[in-house]
Amino acid sequence: MRYIKQFFVFILLFPAGVYRTMAQQPYNSPPLSLSLAEVWQRSENFSRAIVLKKEAVGVSSEELKDARMERLPEIAIAGNYEKATNIPVYENGLFSTPVQHDVIHTLYKLGGDFYLNLYNGNKQNLKIEEQKVLHQIALIRQDLTTSAIRYKAASAYLELQKALIFKKLILRDVSDQEGQLARIRENLKNGVVLKSDVLRVELDLSKRKMALVQVDNDILIANQQLNILIGEKDEQVVQPIDSAAPELNIISSYEECLAQALQHSFPYHVSEQQTEISRIKLRQVKANVRPKIGMYGDFYYANPQIFLYPYNPYLYSLGIAGVKASFPLSSLYLNVHKVKAARLELEQEETSHKEMEDQVRQQVKETYLRYKEALVRIDVARVNVERATE
Repeated sequence: MRYIKQFFVFILLFPAGVYRTMAQQPYNSPPLSLSLAEVWQRSENFSRAIVLKKEAVGVSSEELKDARMERLPEIAIAGNYEKATNIPVYENGLFSTPVQHDVIHTLYKLGGDFYLNLYNGNKQNLKIEEQKVLHQIALIRQDLTTSAIRYKAASAYLELQKALIFKKLILRDVSDQEGQLARIRENLKNGVVLKSDVLRVELDLSKRKMALVQVDNDILIANQQLNILIGEKDEQVVQPIDSAAPELNIISSYEECLAQALQHSFPYHVSEQQTEISRIKLRQVKANVRPKIGMYGDFYYANPQIFLYPYNPYLYSLGIAGVKASFPLSSLYLNVHKVKAARLELEQEETSHKEMEDQVRQQVKETYLRYKEALVRIDVARVNVERATE
């Protein structure tokens, strides 16, 4: 019997001691009152994941500009300066004394050349088109990351708000239970109730105090998660100020939800753009079996003049311009399996895109049913509140 009493005393005193210890850990900084919109703004400004996606968008934008710049002609300048020795001529054999043939000893050349691609199987336009799609994917992934950060911030904000509301309810319940316990103890002195009734209420009160400790921990955890997202110190207290419940957006049908999901689903659009990239790559592989046409030019100053006979040690200039065309005959048989591989990759991406669409449909269906279930729960809770009030 003595051990049972000690066990009950431990249960009664443990939650109060833990709660008192937690209450003795005040924050130094004043509370920071924030609305949900402000939390979203702070989390977007602080998120390193969003910064990385913005940098990726910048990289894809520059790569798109680089692909467009490749339409311009390739221009180069070059020059060389050389010294030459006399040419030994062995008139009587290799082991005889040679006769030195005098040559022009100083040679130099300075000039420039250019090449303009006129047609290369439309590969340049396909590359620009591919970079446009990659840039679009980078933008979609940036929006996806922003949406995910906003979702995490909203979850932490609402979790903190729910814990604070729950704490108020538990404190009120603890106060009521303490008053009830005082009345039951008074009735015990008067012999109206039994000792077991007092122990039962004390156990119930200890459970509520333990629940209060758990709620306090939930508040600290949600507060820290929110501080990490908005860039504040872990010890900063955040006070939610959005007390009014938002109006529920009543959705008429599942088809309407599915249409909106397919329109705004970021993973679905990323899959769609990746399918488009595979389609462009197939066209690029097919372009290997096409002629290449370009215009080129070359102009230079040189010394000595050895372009035409007789040679002479004078400076001369020469300009050449023309059109060059070629056709890769070997691609007729080397490109066969490349085309098949690219076509299979396109089919794979199309199948993956359809699978993504199935996942979106399944998620929308589940969310739609849970949403309607939540509406029913809200109506039942309102009825319960009215009945409890009566």
